Amino acid sequence: MNMRKLVFKCKNKITIILSILLLIIAGVFIMSAGLGDVKLTPLAVLKVLFGGGTELDQLVVVDFRLPRIILALFVGMSLAVAGGILQGMVRNPLASPDIIGITAGASTAVVAFLWIFSDGNHALMVSIQWLPVAAFIGSTLIAFLVYYLAWKDGVSPVRLVLIGIGIASLMQAATTMFMIVGPIYRATQANIWITGSLNGATWENVWVLMPWTIVLLLIAFTSARTIDIQELGEEVATAVGNNVERSRFLLLLISTALVGGAVAFAGGIGFVGLMAPHMARRLVGSSFAALLPTSACIGAILVMAADLIGRTLFSPLEVPAGVFTAAIGAPYFIFLLYKTKSS
Repeated sequence: MNMRKLVFKCKNKITIILSILLLIIAGVFIMSAGLGDVKLTPLAVLKVLFGGGTELDQLVVVDFRLPRIILALFVGMSLAVAGGILQGMVRNPLASPDIIGITAGASTAVVAFLWIFSDGNHALMVSIQWLPVAAFIGSTLIAFLVYYLAWKDGVSPVRLVLIGIGIASLMQAATTMFMIVGPIYRATQANIWITGSLNGATWENVWVLMPWTIVLLLIAFTSARTIDIQELGEEVATAVGNNVERSRFLLLLISTALVGGAVAFAGGIGFVGLMAPHMARRLVGSSFAALLPTSACIGAILVMAADLIGRTLFSPLEVPAGVFTAAIGAPYFIFLLYKTKSS
């Protein structure tokens, strides 16, 4: 009876936390849609969202602001869930897509894609729908390379991070090379992926990223039990009938696919995949059935808020969202690295 009450209280707590986070997402969404050079009240934004409002309000909200807000929502969710999966899979609190080089690999693949498939007029010769696929290939190759190089009778957290940082530096050098040899227009556009910005988001980007992300998130949420088992260690996981290597392979593919989609349209927005799972763990505990959805909500809030601040705080200048996530995430990463080294 006491156990039932405890389980009920836990589920009730998680439901309340997720509800609060969803309300915060809605608040940031409406605030972001209303703030800018043309300021709109929350009521005016809601009217537009429900099909009303003036033509000017519809133009500002629907055509100019909604694509980047929705893109920020899905990018934040993707990076946060990918970070949560990586931390659970390798049982490493320092693991995140940008720190171990996965984001850098995706960025290199995106810039290479833009360089290879651009014609003399700087127009893409293939559909932009292939962009997430290119980023997925780049992120997956780097993920397996880092994991392979870090393996020595297991994966040490510090070794994984150090090798990941080295590979990330190598990928950044490759990205710079592709920018130099590519067309000037594409080189300028490639800077978006290096820093991490949602400027220039279009509805076409949203329609490509949205189904990609939704499907992968659903797969990730249904794989939560597998991640919980992985955290118990290989021997325990094998004993309960889990195929460890196959599960790790599938989890890594899900993680890199999420990162690939996010990087393809928003660039290397750093430290979201590190911070969001840690914040979620403090709120709902370590069970991934609750951790992943909570991480997704927190990641969405972080990226949407960073984009809003970068777009409005220094107007008419626009600061990339990645600058703000890095300003918060870098000190936090140093703290975690010091804490891990001490332990």
